[in-house]
Amino acid sequence: MQLAALATAPVRGRPLDDAQTEVSKSLMHVSVETTGAIGRRMTVSVPADELEREVSSRLSRLAKNLKLPGFRPGKVPRKVVEARFGGQVIQEAAGELIQNTYRDALGQQGLNPATTPAIEATKLERGADLEYVASFDVFPEIARLDLKGKQVERPRIEIQDHDVERTIESVRRQRVTWDPVERPAQRDDRVVIDFEGTIDGESFEGGAASDFPAVLGSGGLVEDLDEGLVGARAGDERKVKVSFSDDYPGKKVAGKTAEFTVKIKQVAEPVLPEVDEEFARAFGVEDGDRDKLRAEVRENLQRELDERLRRHLHDQVMNLLLEGNEFDVPQQMVDEEAQRMAAAIMGESAKRRSGAAPHVDTTVLVPEARRRVALGLILRDIIAKHSLVADAGRVRAKIDTMAASYEHPEAFVQWYYADQNRLAQVQSSVVEEQIVDLLVEEADCVDKEMSFEEFMNALGRRQPSAGEE
Repeated sequence: MQLAALATAPVRGRPLDDAQTEVSKSLMHVSVETTGAIGRRMTVSVPADELEREVSSRLSRLAKNLKLPGFRPGKVPRKVVEARFGGQVIQEAAGELIQNTYRDALGQQGLNPATTPAIEATKLERGADLEYVASFDVFPEIARLDLKGKQVERPRIEIQDHDVERTIESVRRQRVTWDPVERPAQRDDRVVIDFEGTIDGESFEGGAASDFPAVLGSGGLVEDLDEGLVGARAGDERKVKVSFSDDYPGKKVAGKTAEFTVKIKQVAEPVLPEVDEEFARAFGVEDGDRDKLRAEVRENLQRELDERLRRHLHDQVMNLLLEGNEFDVPQQMVDEEAQRMAAAIMGESAKRRSGAAPHVDTTVLVPEARRRVALGLILRDIIAKHSLVADAGRVRAKIDTMAASYEHPEAFVQWYYADQNRLAQVQSSVVEEQIVDLLVEEADCVDKEMSFEEFMNALGRRQPSAGEE
């Protein structure tokens, strides 16, 4: 008989009084079997008189209020009550005894379950001891809670004028317009083409298109085709041979050579906007002052850099903590985390599209879920070791930063503090930052001078545009 999750459910029915509880604690028998690095199987035996006392008490209360045809209220014979409801009462009595003894049994054995137990009553009959088995995982032992002797890299970076100019140039290219030209096409020109490709004289899927725009040298075309169009004019027709690499994503053409017939319909050169007052106003500089624009771009780059540096340190610390600890992770926690991740993905997908969100296969999320759970267990022990709580000043500063982009920042701050769940998310983030700060201080830090561009490229992240926060 399965009595799942009774240990975490609210206690129902009449609670045992203090005297009865003491009897249960002193007379119940508890044994524990290790079923793995973190698996435990706890067997609990509760004296028969405890079960009988609870059954008898419940039957008496039931008889006093029971109404059955042919009997006056409260006058139903005890034997009739037992015959009709004895099985149900035994189940309820056992459930309550399990709830009232499970925590005491854990305390007696010094166990701290990490997962909801699977509880099964293995012996349940009147006149005999109640016996049940609880199977669960305990929290693993974490060996390393510091980074002493570990090396952490701290990039040292200053935003330079050329970083600002490069970002403005990037924004200009995002706002490019195209002027048709009669001259031959060259790198950075945009061509509009019709093309059709064949392999051994046969057309292939994806090998033809009409009015296809491509900027030469940008990677929008395969390399051979891109190079074959340099020097072409509008109205030209060219035949270009293209050799697809063995690892080309299109498996049907990978490793093969195709011949493309290409008609060039237009060649256009890029025209970038001037960095003038109009350009500055487009990014919120009301008076069009270009120096103010550059100052804002610098501030945006600095905010982006600070966040990336914080994340860089965070990722190093988390990776070092994982490298320094190998332990079994409770599978139930991994499964629950994978489910939460799937729900979040489906929720975000539902926001971006109408209709039902697509199903997410949780099995592909398990490796990342396992990593998150493992880190959570390590951080849990670090928090306990150092008695860490979220610094109120840092929490407020983080919320103020979030509020800065809103029209009424103070209203946003009040809204955040009004909901404990929202506030708890920020507090958790701040505690994690405090952990990183603490562990970095203990580690062997190596400062590394880097340029802004070098650092951002190393992260594989694009530079922020002038208008981004």
